[in-house]
Amino acid sequence: MAVTAQPEPRPAPAGRPWLAGLDRRGVLVGGGLVVLLLVLVYVGSEGLRWFDAALAGYLVGTLLAVFGTAYRYVVWVERPPTRALRARGWQAFWGSGRRLRNLARLPDVLWTRLVGQGFIRSRSLSRWIAHQCVFWGCVLAALVTFPLTFGWLHFESVGQDDARYRAFVAGLGTVEFESRSVAGWLMFHALDVAAVLVLVGVFTFLVRRLRDPGALAVERSGDFLVLAGLFAVSVTGLMLTVSSLWMDGRFYTFLTNVHAATVILGLLYIPFGKLFHIFQRPGTVGLAYTKERWAHEEAATCRGCGEPYAPATQVDDLRRVLPELGFDYRIDPARGGGDHLGFCPRCRRALVARAQSLRVGGFG
Repeated sequence: MAVTAQPEPRPAPAGRPWLAGLDRRGVLVGGGLVVLLLVLVYVGSEGLRWFDAALAGYLVGTLLAVFGTAYRYVVWVERPPTRALRARGWQAFWGSGRRLRNLARLPDVLWTRLVGQGFIRSRSLSRWIAHQCVFWGCVLAALVTFPLTFGWLHFESVGQDDARYRAFVAGLGTVEFESRSVAGWLMFHALDVAAVLVLVGVFTFLVRRLRDPGALAVERSGDFLVLAGLFAVSVTGLMLTVSSLWMDGRFYTFLTNVHAATVILGLLYIPFGKLFHIFQRPGTVGLAYTKERWAHEEAATCRGCGEPYAPATQVDDLRRVLPELGFDYRIDPARGGGDHLGFCPRCRRALVARAQSLRVGGFG
């Protein structure tokens, strides 16, 4: 039985307004977030009183990254596959009659899927350690860098004691600490700690990718580009500390410019590269509930071997989504009708081999 593919141009999503070739909703959401961030910068820095003009480049890079990330997320979340999974996720969470149980499981799902990343640990311990180092290093860096850039965070000495400082967040005094204490060292060197964590993760990834034949087989240039970017940001950031502590400030201006360039380029890369999955990952929370619901639903039966192979709801969703993407794999009614989705993966491979054999007149 031959499967005839009839690819068609991908149509624009129905009902989605476009503006100069861009998704209007994405432009509005991205622009709105940029305006909101500028307002928060003004308010949080007390009318720009604590905004450091030397960090204006970082702010511009952040604004562009916010717009690009918001735009791509709006477009991505409305794509037919994402939209279908999102609908199933909400249906599984709220419409299954087990809302209290689902709410009780939410902390565990968040920990497993987002924070603890236990699904990675089950594959490889070294891979999990690398992910955790990069994850927590980036989280720590973001918690320090963005408030400093926006003028939300600054430090003042307490009274006449130049060794004791107080941290201010949006003009509100918070913790006090001794600059020469362990807490003070960690406070002023938090970005160095973050850089070391990221470098440990980067080198672990590199060792694995260079030694694991399986990882090399599926390696893409974008994977190394992300690691190179994280490496450059971390190393140039550490060199600023090295210059100020042990080199009497030599090359500090040059290193500041190089570090700023790497950070800004990294921010601009987020919407277009692999790091965008940071914002896609929360979508797997709904997928966890969807898979649990599918496990208790009726399974689709293969037309070839008669064995169950996938949740029937998932197969039906695929039948609706693929035509929206411009793919039509329906089988000619004269040959039995249906489509390739009615067959399990093993039978699909057999169908492809049979079609290839008929096309070349047999394999022997």
